[in-house]
Amino acid sequence: MSASTHTRPHPATRAGVDSRLPWWAVALPTVAFAALLVLILNPSDAQAATTGDPLITHLFERVQQLISR
Repeated sequence: MSASTHTRPHPATRAGVDSRLPWWAVALPTVAFAALLVLILNPSDAQAATTGDPLITHLFERVQQLISR
């Protein structure tokens, strides 16, 4: 009489759920982070945000002066 052997499921697929991420789930947050980092490092690209209310414009200029010191 022979004993039956049990095969283990592949570690990447537990109970039928695939644990890998699609390419865009990594690429989109990376692109968004890079874009925000560029805006922080080069505030001259963010001129559209300061064309509205003069109070907000003054606040942005003040923050920029404090960061550049």
